[in-house]
Amino acid sequence: MSTLKCYCCSEKLFSDCCEPFILKKQFAPTAEALMRSRYSAYATHQAEYLVETTAIATRKFHKKTDILNWAKSNQWLKLEILHTTENTVEFKAHYLDNQLHTHIHHERSTFVKSDHHWFYLDCY
Repeated sequence: MSTLKCYCCSEKLFSDCCEPFILKKQFAPTAEALMRSRYSAYATHQAEYLVETTAIATRKFHKKTDILNWAKSNQWLKLEILHTTENTVEFKAHYLDNQLHTHIHHERSTFVKSDHHWFYLDCY
């Protein structure tokens, strides 16, 4: 069993937090859980998971190659969850770019539930 802490900063082990969602062994039970797993997917370069967990209505705007390039070109440092509702998550993702400059990506994401599964829809 892995002793690696989860990338999403939950203080849980990766194997007990986001990894089962990324490996499709379980489905995220909430929008926040999906958002956390998507952050972990960026940190572990799981572009296919990111595409698959994007709502069909907006998936055409997210190319797998672009997602993978973005994920790999940054070092993901920390996730801060600022506010959640049933279908929204406001967060800050801290990362270093490929020149080791620190950045904070601040986003308010909207999620939709379809066929009992959560999907990322868009941000505002």
